Amino acid sequence: MAGAVDASKGLPSHPERATLEGKNKFLGFWFFLGGETILFATFFGTYLGLRNGVADGPTSQELFHLDLVFIMTMLLLTSSLTSVLAMFAMKKNKFKTFLAWMWITVLLGLGFIGFEIYEFYVYVNDYGLGFSTSAFASSFYSLVGLHGAHVAFGLSWIIVLLIRYSRSGITLTNAPKFYLAGLYWHFIDVVWVFIFTVVYLMGVGG
Repeated sequence: MAGAVDASKGLPSHPERATLEGKNKFLGFWFFLGGETILFATFFGTYLGLRNGVADGPTSQELFHLDLVFIMTMLLLTSSLTSVLAMFAMKKNKFKTFLAWMWITVLLGLGFIGFEIYEFYVYVNDYGLGFSTSAFASSFYSLVGLHGAHVAFGLSWIIVLLIRYSRSGITLTNAPKFYLAGLYWHFIDVVWVFIFTVVYLMGVGG
């Protein structure tokens, strides 16, 4: 049962949804993700419609290097795994283990952001691909930059929660907050898988 209490731990087996407030947050979050999905679908559609409009600028085949993108992908997918391990630790009320996995998730996310900033820097300075260089450039920076902004927001969300509840332990108040932040992080990872496929793999393949 979702609300069963683990007597040895003093917490329900699913503390993130053990209260009505937690259940309401969970439901509201799915509505929020629905809106986010529509937003990204719009940006994907725009990119697909404009990706061949390179004007006099470089093409995707000239720009994209899958070795860098592969590293970025591994960082983000690994961070998704560490967040899952953190949630398992949370349900077992192993707070120190939970904190360790969440901070590792943050570090991996920061690594991803660093590589993305480096990627954009190379495109602008080495290839002259500014935001207004071509329709392809505008749609590329908009889509990938939007995802990067979501990663930054997700990291900020997690960091604020970790700092705020660094000494309180897992409670029925903060468990839903951590759980929803973890779900949001998984959503960001799924979006990146689509970006990796649609933008980079299709870009390299022409």
